[in-house]
Amino acid sequence: MKINKIGLSLTLLSLINFNAVANPSNSAPAQLELELTLKQQLGEYHPPYVASWIENSQGKPVRTLLLWREKTKWLKDIRRWWRKVGKKDADFVDGITSATRAAGKYPLTFLAEDDQKKSLIKGQYTLFIEVVRENGGRAILRQPFVLNNIKSTFTLAASHETDEIQFTVLPK
Repeated sequence: MKINKIGLSLTLLSLINFNAVANPSNSAPAQLELELTLKQQLGEYHPPYVASWIENSQGKPVRTLLLWREKTKWLKDIRRWWRKVGKKDADFVDGITSATRAAGKYPLTFLAEDDQKKSLIKGQYTLFIEVVRENGGRAILRQPFVLNNIKSTFTLAASHETDEIQFTVLPK
């Protein structure tokens, strides 16, 4: 009887281990922390449209992290994001959209998953942040990073539309 319990336990452990090796997307995704700061502007001010997304090492978008916008007609002005993601799927755009934000600091946290909610595999990626403002400027920021179970912290330089941005990759 005792031998049967041990045998059953070994069988279950083998199945669990096999599943983890056979399907690496079951591993817990890393956490991405982004402290986005929209710069205060002088004079006439319209809250900017902002998109942030991740591209893999082949330049293919794998995840849109955020899209802050008001009217759909201005989405095309978020040029890079629009060409790579926005113009292809209106339903997806509606599903991830939230309202524009005033100038200020926005701490945001995301899981390192693709748009289908599967963990991103280890490898090289690039974080993009594109900020466009009516009667204002336009900025696109890029930060390459690696998912490899090592904590990484980056400071993206200030632009015309943003102050310094902090980006951290935290392994799980």
